[in-house]
Amino acid sequence: MSELPGIALDAWRGQSQALDFGGHAIRYWVAGDAEAEPLLLIHGFPTASWDWHRLWAPLAGRYRLIACDMLGFGYSAKPRGHAYSLLEQADLQQALLAHIGERRPVHVLAHDYGDSVAQELIARHQEGRLQLASCVFLNGGLFPETHHPVRVQKLLLGPLGPLIGRLFSRRKLAQSFARIFGPQSQASEEELDALWQLIQCNNGPAVMHRLIRYMPERRQQRERWVTAMQATAVPMRVIDGAFDPISGAHMVARYRELIAGADTVLLDGIGHYPQLEAPSQVLEHYLQFRARQEMPCSAEPS
Repeated sequence: MSELPGIALDAWRGQSQALDFGGHAIRYWVAGDAEAEPLLLIHGFPTASWDWHRLWAPLAGRYRLIACDMLGFGYSAKPRGHAYSLLEQADLQQALLAHIGERRPVHVLAHDYGDSVAQELIARHQEGRLQLASCVFLNGGLFPETHHPVRVQKLLLGPLGPLIGRLFSRRKLAQSFARIFGPQSQASEEELDALWQLIQCNNGPAVMHRLIRYMPERRQQRERWVTAMQATAVPMRVIDGAFDPISGAHMVARYRELIAGADTVLLDGIGHYPQLEAPSQVLEHYLQFRARQEMPCSAEPS
């Protein structure tokens, strides 16, 4: 498949809409035929929904796409004293679906931090609190025991976290991303400029030490989330950049140990952001997964 051109950041921002969530302004995006099956895209840390820009148009041709910049991210509000929570971000996803009137079972495509939000949605599906149709995870810390955070994440969690956040810069972003992207699929200078603009918007570095509390929250929720994933009938797939030092091939190995009949795809040489590094491959494997779900049950052999 040829490379996918994507959407310029200014054009992306211009397509956004506003939602009030608990008094906080959230920016969200909807695209595609309103009658098509709903697909909720959930971004990662520390970036935003623009992460999906290369997949947006091809997926919008098939599905009703729904995405938001979560609280504390991208173009959404970043309240300074807020106690950010993955559970609250799952509440936001449900509030967004309600806001746009989407009541059908929803498909999910998630990445990184968004994987944890998706795990919470699977747990809520199991509890009868919403209906999911499928879930695909890109590189993320599905299991705390296999999550290898980068140095800046560890520092943000420590006592110097507020200072580390304020000192975070485009140069530090570039250094960090150079380590977690694949050697042949590094982010371009233009992409790094856009990603830094999203982080910097609304003084984002000032809340990074609060957002990073998702790492201990993952540990607190681990048993509930993994139990839900082991029990659910929701079809799941992992599409994972194998080179990723944070949640690469080692995470997929653990997934295969814990999830019966694990459906996994490893992308050789690709790092932590497969939707930016290898969008055509992600699209191919995502559509293959969806096509498999849509196949009618095979007839009994004669």
